[in-house]
Amino acid sequence: MPASQLDPQKVLQYSFAYAPPLMIEAAVKLKLFDALADGDKSSDDLAAATGASVRGVRILMNGLVGLGLLTHPKPGRYALTPEAGAFLVRGRPAYLGGFFQHASEQLIPKWLRLTEVVRTGKPATAVNAETEGAAFFQQFVEDIFPLSRQAAVGLADHFKLAEAKSPVAVLDLAAGSGVWGVSLAEKSPHVRVTAVDWPGVLPVTRRVAERHGLGDRFAYVEGDLADADFGTGHHVATLGHILHSEGIERSKLLLKKTFAALAPGGTIAIAEWLVNEDRNGPPPGLIFAVNMLVNTDRGDTFSFGEISRWLTAAGFENPRVLDHLPCPSPLIVANKPG
Repeated sequence: MPASQLDPQKVLQYSFAYAPPLMIEAAVKLKLFDALADGDKSSDDLAAATGASVRGVRILMNGLVGLGLLTHPKPGRYALTPEAGAFLVRGRPAYLGGFFQHASEQLIPKWLRLTEVVRTGKPATAVNAETEGAAFFQQFVEDIFPLSRQAAVGLADHFKLAEAKSPVAVLDLAAGSGVWGVSLAEKSPHVRVTAVDWPGVLPVTRRVAERHGLGDRFAYVEGDLADADFGTGHHVATLGHILHSEGIERSKLLLKKTFAALAPGGTIAIAEWLVNEDRNGPPPGLIFAVNMLVNTDRGDTFSFGEISRWLTAAGFENPRVLDHLPCPSPLIVANKPG
């Protein structure tokens, strides 16, 4: 088909695709969303409240209106959309602004090396290796706690933990912010959590657990997932967004090791960005695979069928997706035979 009959917008729509996260980051760092939390304001008001320039605020705010994150309730004034109010105002329970704070310094610089990464097959930085990854995740994991919070609370409700009458042992693997262990433990005093992560990251897990009043119900195991002692007899094991950084062979070994650590009848819960079997969608999973190319030496994203087969080979039964939970990415569960 000749170019004159094709729509160039299918290509051009991506020409400034880097801009939205950087615009959100700027507004978060300048506390512009926070300044709108109590009602609409003009660019002059916002500049005075944040110490930014009137011209800069006006143009950035108009750009955020274009992104659907702000509105013009009156000419020359700006207000939050419901989504911005829920997710981009500091201090609110579902706050996601912390994630965007890392765009310009931690995330995008590595993507700028994508051509060389593709050429060599080597990551810009291997964050799946402790030497480089611990420092990265120390700065990052607490800010992404809200990303998995609703899913983790939904998982706790799925397990009916609030009705627990006997001890429930939870194994939180690559615990990071502790969002999975914290959310499960909050549901019942019978829940105790063993959090496994690198020595450089576990202080963050400990701090978050203590902030939620759960410090006395967490135990900590330092080490890489391939080497750390998981113990035995756990009733639930969580793997929150970790298989994509491990790659195929390490993921298979990790699932076998997790199977051995679970009590009979125990359940594994895996949060992951999934792609379909043909790898032609959905876009978030395919793009995240490129993120793994940039940031790990063996990572990728996988289909439910692939993960399901690994689980079955490890001994688990009935792999399934909990598609009724409010997850930013799918949640897979499977059981160890009782």
